Amino acid sequence: MGQKTNPIGLRLGISRTWDSIWFARGKKFAEYLEEDMKIRKYIRERMEGAQISRIAIERKPQELQISIYTARAGLVIGSRGSTINKLTKELKILTGKSVRTLVEEVRRPELDAVLVAENIAHQIIKRVSVRRAMKRAISDAMRAGAEGIRVCCAGRLGGAEMSRVNQYHEGKVPLHTLRNRIDFARRVARTTYGTIGVKVWVSHGEATEELEPITE
Repeated sequence: MGQKTNPIGLRLGISRTWDSIWFARGKKFAEYLEEDMKIRKYIRERMEGAQISRIAIERKPQELQISIYTARAGLVIGSRGSTINKLTKELKILTGKSVRTLVEEVRRPELDAVLVAENIAHQIIKRVSVRRAMKRAISDAMRAGAEGIRVCCAGRLGGAEMSRVNQYHEGKVPLHTLRNRIDFARRVARTTYGTIGVKVWVSHGEATEELEPITE
C-alpha cells in the first residue's frame, strides 16, 4: 500500500518555507489559523480569474501583511491601485486589524504547479481533451525551464462509464530528495459527468542555502 506524503509539507524548513509566518500560544493558534483560512478563501473568491498562485500571511505586532502572488498583477492592482485599495479595506473589516497588502507577480506561470493545475482543470471543464491538456502543460513547463514535471488526472475522463487514471511525466521529479524544490498542487474539475481530480508536480532543481518560496 503506497504511503503518500504532501511534497510541500515534507520539505518545510528544508527547501521550502511556510506560507503563514507567525507565532501563537494556546487558543490564539486556533484563532489565527481560522483567520488565515478565511482570508485566503475570501481573496480567492473575490479575485476569481486573477490566476492567484499563493497567499502569504505575516503577522507583525502592529499589522497583518498579506502578499498575493499572481500571474495577472494588473487585474489585482486595478486602475491606479483602486482594486487593491478596496480589497485592503474589505480585509480590514473582515479581520478587524490593520492590513497591508502586497502584490507579487509570477513571471513564469508555466512553472507554477497551482496555475498549471488550474489551467488543466479549466480546460477539462471546457471539454478539451484531457490528454491534450496534460501534454500541452508538460511541453510548456519544459520549454519554460522546469527540470521535470508530472501530471495526473483521475475520474470519468472524457465521460467514460468507468473512472480511470491518466498520468504523464517528463524530466526528473525526485520526490524523495528533500533538497530538491518540488512544487505541488491539487485541483478539482467539476464536469457534468462528475468530478475529475488534477495533480501536478513541478521540479525546480536543487535548493539554495536560503529558504525561499517557489515564485518563478
